[in-house]
Amino acid sequence: MATDAPPPSKEQHKLPSPEEFTEVQESAEFGELRRSYRSFAFPLTVGFIAWYLLYVLLSNYAGDFMGTKVVGNINVALVLGLAQFLTTFLIAWWYARYAAAKFDPKAEAIKSRMEGGA
Repeated sequence: MATDAPPPSKEQHKLPSPEEFTEVQESAEFGELRRSYRSFAFPLTVGFIAWYLLYVLLSNYAGDFMGTKVVGNINVALVLGLAQFLTTFLIAWWYARYAAAKFDPKAEAIKSRMEGGA
């Protein structure tokens, strides 16, 4: 089975002390990383939950609307249900790209500094 991941490193990394973890956690760099993550993830999560609850509420209380035919036997409920899957995959793809560009470099810099690499 082929993987893209490199083999585990043979070199030993320094394990940070609890004091070093606390120091990094209180640093401005870590605080900025945490703020940037929260400013991306929380609104996206709230938006998706609202979208999901809208679908559930429409399914329960707007049966006539959800039963409206769009094309052939395809109705609004089916279209919105499939849109739930689509938005789930789009959010996951967007998060992966955003995290790789914005979060991962900052987190890797903090990690390498804590392990003694910088």
